[in-house]
Amino acid sequence: MKIEKNRAVSLIYELKEGNSEGRVIEALEESRPMTFICGSGRLLPSFESHLLSLEKGDNFNFVLDARSAYGERREDMIINLSPSIFESDGKIDENICKVGNEVPMMDTNGNRITGTIIEISDTYIRMDFNHPMAGVDLCFLGSIMDVREATDDELYSSANSCSGCSSNSSSECSGSCN
Repeated sequence: MKIEKNRAVSLIYELKEGNSEGRVIEALEESRPMTFICGSGRLLPSFESHLLSLEKGDNFNFVLDARSAYGERREDMIINLSPSIFESDGKIDENICKVGNEVPMMDTNGNRITGTIIEISDTYIRMDFNHPMAGVDLCFLGSIMDVREATDDELYSSANSCSGCSSNSSSECSGSCN
């Protein structure tokens, strides 16, 4: 059975930075494959498009350029914020406010976003809201473990949740899909 929209796919892969010789970013093993419903919008469309028509047992090896993956790094996504945003009872929360910490926040539209603190000064906290893999070409090397028809429950679940959710109900969604 070939991979196509609304099919359940299980796969393993090694994700490397740049090309097949790059630094390993993530590796999935046979004991813990990634399973998803093709076309549900939970994965990068460019990733899924490389898998279309593959079958159980097929191997894959492809590179997504940064634009096709998480986009290019954008300087306008690096901003200075007032230290007062990080205050609790008039003091900066030093457990949260450390260089390198990823901090969940909300944008002006109420969407949840995560930024990384890259600099702390007396007058500002500099944060980078680019995706951590923005500007990085990604190389995927892997194997298709299984392809099957998705069950009605799986299709319903994938249609009523988003990649940021732990819930299967859109009314309980904690992500930005609502």
